Amino acid sequence: MERAAVFDVDGTLVDTNHLHVVTWWEAFRQAGHRVPMHAVHRAIGLGSADLVAHLLGDDRDEGEADELSAAHKALYAQYFDRLPALKDAGALLKRLHGDGWTVVLATSASGAELSALRRAIDADEAIAATASADDVEEGKPAPEPVEHALGLVGVPAERAVLVGDTVWDMRAGGKAGVTCVGVLCGGIPRADLEEAGAQAVYAGPEHLLASLADSPLA
Repeated sequence: MERAAVFDVDGTLVDTNHLHVVTWWEAFRQAGHRVPMHAVHRAIGLGSADLVAHLLGDDRDEGEADELSAAHKALYAQYFDRLPALKDAGALLKRLHGDGWTVVLATSASGAELSALRRAIDADEAIAATASADDVEEGKPAPEPVEHALGLVGVPAERAVLVGDTVWDMRAGGKAGVTCVGVLCGGIPRADLEEAGAQAVYAGPEHLLASLADSPLA
C-alpha cells in the first residue's frame, strides 16, 4: 500500500513565517489595529479569516477580514520572487519520493503565492498533489485540509504522516488521524508542538532528512 507524507509549506519547507508576521502586522496597522507581533506569530498557520478572528476577537467588524487579507496579500506579494526555501527542503521531498512515499502539500496558500512557494522548494517532480486553501471550506486546525490532501492521493490516514511547524498543523493532523511530526524552523517551541500532538520533533528539513532512518518517516 502507498504511504503519504503530507507537508505544510510556510515555516516547514519555506522560511516565510516571519515575512507573514511583518506583513500581517502592517496590514493590521494600516487598518488602525495595534496587534503585537508575537501574537501574530502564534496565529500564523491559520487561514486568513480565522487568523483575523483569532487576533481581533468577537467584537471585530466581520466585514473587515477581506480587506485585511487583501492588504496582507499585497504586502506579502512583494517577496514572491525571493522566498527562501529552508535548507534541504527540496532534497527531503525528493528523498521521500525516491523511498516510495507519496508526497502531498497541504497549505493555506493558493494561486500566485503557492506557485512562488513551489518555485522556492524546487521539487515539483516529487510532489504528487497539493491541497490549497481554495479546495476546502475550513482551514487548519480543522482536519479538512489533511483529509482532502489524503483524498487526492487515495491514502488512508493510518498510512500517512503530517509534517508541520505550528500547533494548528498538529491539531489538524490529530483530528484527521495521521501521525504528526513537528519542526522547529517556524519558531514555535517544541513543548507547544508536543502538547498539540507531535509524536516527534526536528529542527527543520535538514535535521529530518538526516534522521529519516529513526523517524516516523522511516
